[in-house]
Amino acid sequence: MISVKSRAKRIEVSGYAALIVGVVLLLVTFFNAYLLLMGVLKIPVSSDLMRVFGETLTPLIEAGIRAIYLFVMGWIGSILTRRGVQVITSLSVTAETPKPSTEESK
Repeated sequence: MISVKSRAKRIEVSGYAALIVGVVLLLVTFFNAYLLLMGVLKIPVSSDLMRVFGETLTPLIEAGIRAIYLFVMGWIGSILTRRGVQVITSLSVTAETPKPSTEESK
């Protein structure tokens, strides 16, 4: 049987892991946003797409794809970060809560 301390330690480690993964994902998102906005990264565009929608709609479609990509990555990163912080703070609150002492009456 797993002890309470061992279980709390595992939950704390998973909270820190979620926090770290979330922060790393947010950093990668902002770095990708910077590269996309500076024009270093390009989204490959088919010549058929340019022919169908014309030269004027292609930049709008590309900007929409970039915005959706960055939104989803940022959203997932913020969810993971929030969950990691919730787990860590809930453990510290439960650790600080004093246990009621039960006095046995004779």
